[in-house]
Parts: sequence; C-alpha cells; structure tokens
Amino acid sequence: MNLEGRKIIVNKSSSELAGMLKNPQDYKDLMPDSLQNFEAREDGFKFGLKGMPEIALKIDNVSDKEVVLKSASSSLDFALTGTMNPVSDNQTEVQLLFEGKFNPFIKMMVEKPLQNFINSLTDKIEQL
Repeated sequence: MNLEGRKIIVNKSSSELAGMLKNPQDYKDLMPDSLQNFEAREDGFKFGLKGMPEIALKIDNVSDKEVVLKSASSSLDFALTGTMNPVSDNQTEVQLLFEGKFNPFIKMMVEKPLQNFINSLTDKIEQL
C-alpha cells in the first residue's frame, strides 16, 4: 500500500530541516491536534492519536535529501519517508510518502486514517 502527501514548500533549508528531524522530541510539534500521548525515545518516538492504537516509530535515516521513519513493531511493516528537495537557500520542497505491507483487511481499515494522518503532518510541516 502506497500513500502520498501533497508537495509543499517549507521556509527552511533542507539541512535545517534534517537537523530538526534527527531529534525525536521535535516530532511532537508535527503531530496532529488529536495527539493524546507522545514519548520520545533514543532512536525514535511513540505516539497515540484519538481513536487509534499507539504507534512506535524509529528514525532510520536522516539526510539533507530525505528522512525515513520505520515501524518499531515487528508485526507492522511500513516506512514513512519525507523527501526534501532544496528550492533555494532557505526553502525546501517536502513530500511525505508512506509504504506499507498490509493484508487486504488491514489495508481497508487503515488506509483512510493513514491518509488523514499524512495530510495532517503535511499541514504541520508547512507551518514550520
């Protein structure tokens, strides 16, 4: 299952964004308003949204070109990638891409909430 967020322009350099996205605590500011709990960890974070089970993510890779977050749970196989393309010295085009391997039943249940989550993250990143 693949989902895409819309492309946005962020008024920060790609290296500035990468620096921020290396710190697990900084992800709390990007979470949707429905956030109920958030716990930063050494290599990632765990969060819970209203009406959804808790999700644990580990920060797999951060560079000036992309950030890759992967599921910290062995029972769920997915990655959330943020691509970053510099537009100018202080502007970066960002797009979120979700790739998950789910059975058809799980896919049917999670597709719409995940797309809403990606859209909400995109809106928060755009405000940086």
